[in-house]
Amino acid sequence: MNDFNVIVVSILYDWIHNKYQYDSIYMYHFKKKRSGCMAFYVPFQAYYTRYSSKYGALYHALRDEIVGNKLKQNTKLPSSRDLADQLGISRGTVNQVYDMLIAEGYLQADVGRGTFVVYAAGHVMYEAKVGKHIELSAWGVRVSEGVDAGGRGKEGKADLASVQGELDGNAEDVKEQRKERELVGLPNGREIAFVVARPQMEQFPREQWNRGMYEQVRQMTESPQADAHIAEGHYALREAIAVHLRRMRGIDALPERIVIVNGSMQAIALLTQLLVNPGDPVVLERPGYQGASRAVLAAGGVPVHAPVDEHGLIPQPWNARLLFVTPSRQFPTGAVLGLERRQLLLRWAAEQGAVIVEDDYDSEFRHRGRPIEPLKVLDQEGRVVYIGTFSKTMLQDLRIGYVVLPEALHDAFVAAKRLYEPHPTGLLEQRSLAAFMASGGYERHLRRMRRVYASKFLLLQALLQEQLSTLFEWVDSDSGLHLFGWWRGDLRTYSAYAAACRAAGVTWTDAGNYALPPDRAGVCFGFAHLTEAEIKQGITLLNSISEGFS
Repeated sequence: MNDFNVIVVSILYDWIHNKYQYDSIYMYHFKKKRSGCMAFYVPFQAYYTRYSSKYGALYHALRDEIVGNKLKQNTKLPSSRDLADQLGISRGTVNQVYDMLIAEGYLQADVGRGTFVVYAAGHVMYEAKVGKHIELSAWGVRVSEGVDAGGRGKEGKADLASVQGELDGNAEDVKEQRKERELVGLPNGREIAFVVARPQMEQFPREQWNRGMYEQVRQMTESPQADAHIAEGHYALREAIAVHLRRMRGIDALPERIVIVNGSMQAIALLTQLLVNPGDPVVLERPGYQGASRAVLAAGGVPVHAPVDEHGLIPQPWNARLLFVTPSRQFPTGAVLGLERRQLLLRWAAEQGAVIVEDDYDSEFRHRGRPIEPLKVLDQEGRVVYIGTFSKTMLQDLRIGYVVLPEALHDAFVAAKRLYEPHPTGLLEQRSLAAFMASGGYERHLRRMRRVYASKFLLLQALLQEQLSTLFEWVDSDSGLHLFGWWRGDLRTYSAYAAACRAAGVTWTDAGNYALPPDRAGVCFGFAHLTEAEIKQGITLLNSISEGFS
């Protein structure tokens, strides 16, 4: 072969080789485009630096691309295998992310066709009547302007005393009602109580917590505390909460927008005073948490009871400027508010210039899949106040909650809190919790308790369906520390059945405390504090009694 032929063969070889490589690359990136799917890009690596897991990085990257309208409605996504290959992660991780986005209403999977974006980002671009301004009550205006003389400050303080007095009075009434309902007729005081708001304490890391408390006591006695006059609370705790919310709930909150409160009820009472004038309508879920209702009544507001179905709160064009809602897990039914309804609530708030108070009371414990993202994540207008608490995840008596505030409401809320707490309470506990979270102890405790609670949840759910579904219509749930059921019969039969169960030593939380419709009865079965043996024994007793009532 002469030199000319060698050159030609070499050129042909290089051309064929490069063309094959080019075509391979072309097919790898664009083969889906040829079959009807657009070329796909997701900023996975950028998100991986912010979140602790590949799951979290991919979930937030995809969700943000969808909400930001970069992945438009009807866009077809790559198969889980293709996306896993492109990103260098497992197919199982991609499937988990797809499943969660489907559950939240962002995606839809069609058998034989693929996975498509169904979220319409344009639906959250509102024509807000009032922009980002939030209208305060007359009391809220006075507090935010710093009026504290001439009797008006005292008048404000009397208002809070009235609120707190009514709350305390109602709380005592509820305790007496529960005591009468749950303890009458129990043989020799023996009881299996399926009641709510009792977390399991046996596995709490007491030694680690106590060491942390002792260390904080030592530090506080050795040096002056700069945060002793900061109403917002210990800054390191607000930082730790911001990190936790970003990693676990998808909320990108600055520590400066977080305020520590003495439990969620304090936040509800302060927000009500800041936003409600006498006679103002306030939207409340029915059934729902009655602490919000008592706060509204004490402030002179008018509760507007909004119905709830199996999909959560039913949005309506309410003529109101304040809404209390539990979207991630409706209280007490456990229903999850779907994406379309969440968008409708946000649109209503923007159009009305209203505030939505989101109470995320126990969604840390999701027993299947990832926790549903809060309404706050979708808030584009600064209309959502997010309330969280540590009472379900830490010691029950550790009265530490927190509020994530929109910019327009932050200063007024801090002024109101400073009026009643010039020196924030519980600084020792706040500092200890901050150190516990920073050390990773809180996250380890959560992981451990998620496993424990998931086992109990799945056991109780199966037993209730198998043995008591003829008496109760159980609301499907994937999370939380209680299960809710509607009584299928009339109220008289329910009362008789409850009395028979009390006599046998088994009780539950009567959902009548939560503003049920007057012609219906419902129950909440808490399980966190019970052992699996107690759960089995209790349901067996209830089933044996049910034979005379089904």
